[in-house]
Order: sequence, then C-alpha cells, then structure tokens
Amino acid sequence: MRIAVCDDDQAIREELIRLIQKQVSDVDIVGYQSGEEMISAKGNFDIYFLDIEMGKVSGMDIARRIREQEESVRQRSLIIFVTGYREYMEAAFDVNAFHYLVKPIDEEKFSEVFSRAWKEMSVLCEQARKYIIVKSTGAQKKLLLKNIYYIESGNKKVIIHTTDGTLEVYGKMEELENRLGSTFYRCHRCYLVNIEKISAYSADNIQVINGDNLLLARKKYSDFIKTYMRYAKNGGVVNV
Repeated sequence: MRIAVCDDDQAIREELIRLIQKQVSDVDIVGYQSGEEMISAKGNFDIYFLDIEMGKVSGMDIARRIREQEESVRQRSLIIFVTGYREYMEAAFDVNAFHYLVKPIDEEKFSEVFSRAWKEMSVLCEQARKYIIVKSTGAQKKLLLKNIYYIESGNKKVIIHTTDGTLEVYGKMEELENRLGSTFYRCHRCYLVNIEKISAYSADNIQVINGDNLLLARKKYSDFIKTYMRYAKNGGVVNV
C-alpha cells in the first residue's frame, strides 16, 4: 500500500509519517513539501494526507485533481485532510474526503482514523485482486471481478458485461452467484450485479455506472437495502 503525506510544515510532515509507521511497518510513504511538488511527481497512492493551505496549490486543489483522474479510470483512494482550519470541512465533503483532522494532531484520534482508513483500503485492494475463470468460445478466460458490471441470463448461456465489452459463456446463474461471493447481488432472476458498480437504485430498478438499468425484484428490495448497507459499512466502494 502507498501513502502520500503533503504538508508545507516539515515538523507536521515528519509527525504524520512517524504516526503512520507506528501503526504499520510494511508501507511505502512519500512526503511532499508543497502541492506543486506533489502534482509534478505524478504519483498514485492509496491514502493521501493533505494539508489544505499550502501556497499556490492547496490540498483542496490536489484532492479535486485526484478525483478527476480517478473518475476516468474508476479507481478509488482515501483522502484525509490535516489542517488548522475548520472552515473547509464542508468543502471536504465535495471531494468525498474520508476524514478531516484538525491540527494540532491528537495521536489517539489519528490512530482511530488511520486504522479505519487502512481497513477500508485493505478491503478494496483485496477485492481488486479477485478473479474467476470462465470458458468462452472454447478458451479459458480470467476475469477480474472489479471489471465486471453485471451478469445477465440468456438462452442456455450467461452474458457477462465487463469494462472490455460483453462475453457469452455457458453456465448457470446459480453457479456464478456462488462463485462470485458477497460483493455480487442477485437482484432479479435474470441479473447478478456487482454491488461496487451500482450508481443509483429505486424500488424496482438498479442503475450501473456504465449507464445500464437492471430490474430489481420488488420482493427483494428490503433484502437488497440491507445487503447494500452492510457492504458499505464493511468498507465497500459506494458510488450512489
């Protein structure tokens, strides 16, 4: 896991790095003394600690850039602001910040926030590595779960909708449902949706981030809400 710490105050920067290393040892931490330096480095990180007021390029500017870049590649990182100013708290919601720590840093509070961030990012990293093997047109193919939008039942086949297009395979929905695990939900007898890819839902419809709409069986609505809330509580990606 990679962590970035950006703060123009060297003492604060070193303190944050020390607190991180106190909790985890196997981690790659990179410190930046300004927003300009961080942007020019063009690094990608799992967790960002950003000061807000830092000369020409603020931590809020950096956060907006991060979210814009992630939108195009469908990645997700966690942003934690560390600042002496409480008035930016509302703006932090606009960039989907994970938390907002106020200086001077309280070590106990930092430990609590970082532990939750580490747990959530660990879940995301583990999910990103999972895959299934399916047989299509006589060949075995490996599909990363993170690249699957949803699965649709067809005539003696199932159609897998992925980030690279659609794939027809022989198989049963029940079999795939068991193989894919808890991050996929059988919202209708014809559809199995990747919960991570849901962008909106109603009492009878689920919208996926690729724009497709799936039927949600009315009798499953209550169970779906419970499943979705549990998924979100356990650190799953939420696009709704």
